Amino acid sequence: MSAPGEHPIDRSVVIPFIVFTLVWSSTWIVIRDQLGVVAPQWSVAYRFGIAAVAMAAVARWNGDSLRLDRGGLKAAAVLGFTQFCMNFNSVYMAERFITSGIVATVFAILLIPNSLLAWAFLKQKPGARFMAGAAVAVAGVALLFLHELQVSPESPDRILIGLGFTLLGLLGASMANVYQAGEEARRHPLFSLLAWAMAIGAMLDVGIASIVAGPPTFDPRPGYVLGLLYLALAASVLCFSLYFPVVRKIGPGRAAYSSVMVPIIAMALSTLFEGYRWSLLAGCGAALAVGGMLLALAWRRRPLPAAAPDAG
Repeated sequence: MSAPGEHPIDRSVVIPFIVFTLVWSSTWIVIRDQLGVVAPQWSVAYRFGIAAVAMAAVARWNGDSLRLDRGGLKAAAVLGFTQFCMNFNSVYMAERFITSGIVATVFAILLIPNSLLAWAFLKQKPGARFMAGAAVAVAGVALLFLHELQVSPESPDRILIGLGFTLLGLLGASMANVYQAGEEARRHPLFSLLAWAMAIGAMLDVGIASIVAGPPTFDPRPGYVLGLLYLALAASVLCFSLYFPVVRKIGPGRAAYSSVMVPIIAMALSTLFEGYRWSLLAGCGAALAVGGMLLALAWRRRPLPAAAPDAG
């Protein structure tokens, strides 16, 4: 029991929050292992083809109908393109050029495009403290990329290409977050909407993969297969099933603290498994990026669209 005057701990929020934060923190390093024999576009298509089937099973188990009206299919198409096609294809491509920890750290500033798009489309104007925190976070990300330019064996051009893909993925995720906060998306059963969004995203992914990468290829390595299942079932089906109910219960602002925790864990994993080399410059950059977003989040009084670290 909680002490007098304290708020009781809501396990229906805390436990899911811990789960999706830890899982999404690890996905960046798993994605890195998916790159190689299989073109990134096909890995994304496989992931969301599997996830769509599993999410449909979750929807039926929950008692939700998989039939959506025209408005529901439109909402699913928008989410499918922005979240499960544009976002993830960009992230997978980005990790061919820069480390997974850097990509994860850039996604910590997802709240910035979220707030700007919410200001434009939902009339939710950010305050001065939020803008100040956002500026600090951007400065931190800039220092991280300056460090990457100094120590990476990759050419500056390739690193900038990686940054470009990361920012494109960031934009796709932000567009999906803002859209799902609108009335059209929220009036449909969550699991059914996600199942259709993943299915539409998977079909778009197959089309892009066929054009960009040619015929499908597959890697029979146990590591690839297990990683694919982990990304499809744990990182996609489980985490989205946990994340959005939490958002609806505590609000997107408080749920967005996950986007600040993810890069801390992801950078630690990158250090262990990718040999990421820290310096004073990189340490300061990471501290500014995370600290800036904490400052920005401290401002939140009105809810903004959720900043799910759903590129992972």
